Amino acid sequence: MHIAEFQEMMKRLYGDRDKARGVDGTYCWLLEEVTELGQELKGADRSSTEKEFADVIAWLASLANIMDVDLEKATLSKYPDKCAKCHSSPCQCTI
Repeated sequence: MHIAEFQEMMKRLYGDRDKARGVDGTYCWLLEEVTELGQELKGADRSSTEKEFADVIAWLASLANIMDVDLEKATLSKYPDKCAKCHSSPCQCTI
C-alpha cells in the first residue's frame, strides 16, 4: 500500500468525523498519539509500540485530509530519495 492509498482509506473510514472534529481537534489527537508513542518507546512491549506508530500515522493522515494535503506528494517532494539538505544518498551532512 502506498501513502496515498492509506490516506484515501483513512478518508473513506473517518473523513466525515475528522471534518466535524476540525483541524484543532484532530491536531490535538495527533499530539496525544505522539505522546503515547513516546511513552511506549520507553517500554518493552513491541506490540504496543507498533500500535502507537500506527496511530500516529493514522492521525497524521486524518489531519492531512482535513487540510487537503497529499502526504505522499509532499513527502516525496521534500525527500526524493536523497537528503533534503545535502542532496546526497545516503546523507553526507555533518552533524
